[in-house]
Amino acid sequence: MRTVAVVGTGLIGTSAALALTGRGLHVYLEDADPDAARTAESLGAGTTEVPDGPVDLAIIAVPPALVGKVLADCQRRGLARWYTDVASVKAGPSNEVTALGCDTVNYIGSHPMAGRERSGPLAARADLFEGRPWVLTPTADTDTETLNAALELVALCGAMPIVMDAAAHDRAVALVSHAPQLFSSLVAARLEHADETAIRLSGQGVRDVTRIAASNPAMWVDILSANAGVVAEILEELAGDLTDTVTALRALQANDEGERRAGAAGIEAVMRRGNTGQARIPGKHGAPPTRYETVAVVLGDQPGELGRLFGEVGQLGVNIEDVVIEHSSGQQVGFVQLAVAPSAVKRLTVALRAQGWSVRD
Repeated sequence: MRTVAVVGTGLIGTSAALALTGRGLHVYLEDADPDAARTAESLGAGTTEVPDGPVDLAIIAVPPALVGKVLADCQRRGLARWYTDVASVKAGPSNEVTALGCDTVNYIGSHPMAGRERSGPLAARADLFEGRPWVLTPTADTDTETLNAALELVALCGAMPIVMDAAAHDRAVALVSHAPQLFSSLVAARLEHADETAIRLSGQGVRDVTRIAASNPAMWVDILSANAGVVAEILEELAGDLTDTVTALRALQANDEGERRAGAAGIEAVMRRGNTGQARIPGKHGAPPTRYETVAVVLGDQPGELGRLFGEVGQLGVNIEDVVIEHSSGQQVGFVQLAVAPSAVKRLTVALRAQGWSVRD
């Protein structure tokens, strides 16, 4: 594959274009908003020039509701030999593609499982898909060359291909992406009119839960509209769990000791279920979950401190698997939580303290 057209230069389209240009492919950019395409071009994602003939692959990076219409137009123009879309919902667009009479032999649905709470070309990153799953949803019509082109795209972007049925994909993303987005927004909405003193007490827990609540509402309306039924079913199940949890919490305040024990058992049960579910989330690069331990370091609010800490940890030969930065309310310090292999905790703690860092027990 040498040439690619990216139709839709938002976060995903521009990120794919950046990854592909970085691999030496010639990328053509187009968007219904010419300013967005020019912005992507200015970032080095490709050119807004019109290709002088069919490109190898066209990536349709538009909202789910527009996939069928845009694909039909691209095929009418003879834009590419093969086509894929990167919408986050697959069954609806696939049905519409068939209903519009599009060529389904040279088309395959796909969905890179990556994103950010920001949208638009300025939020794009060439490494957005590195190590992330990229779902492919071929049908009985999809030919081998089309599938191979999609697999090459995934490899060029550094992602991991996963082949799924379109409907199964939609159920999966409703569970691991769409419902969590709404839940994050619901929790953050509780903060809208909260007392300022309460907001100032916010710690890393509420930041973790509400991070994706900063996402673009209009974009998510497009996504959820295409998968509303499945997401609603998951939220109904969650609502049942919430009702049971509220009942258990009320029981903890009861005068009867038996009710209090039942309430405690209910809370413990849902927490343990959460432990089990969280432990199933894959580790790095889709590998089995790995247990890490945290080394918490007090960090002064001066330029270069974080870089110095990372540099000294690297010199010790310790790999940082994850990092969380928590700022202390009202103080010019923060706490950097370094997730490392359990075998490295003692050695790292002793060495950092010897170099003058304050490490929390």
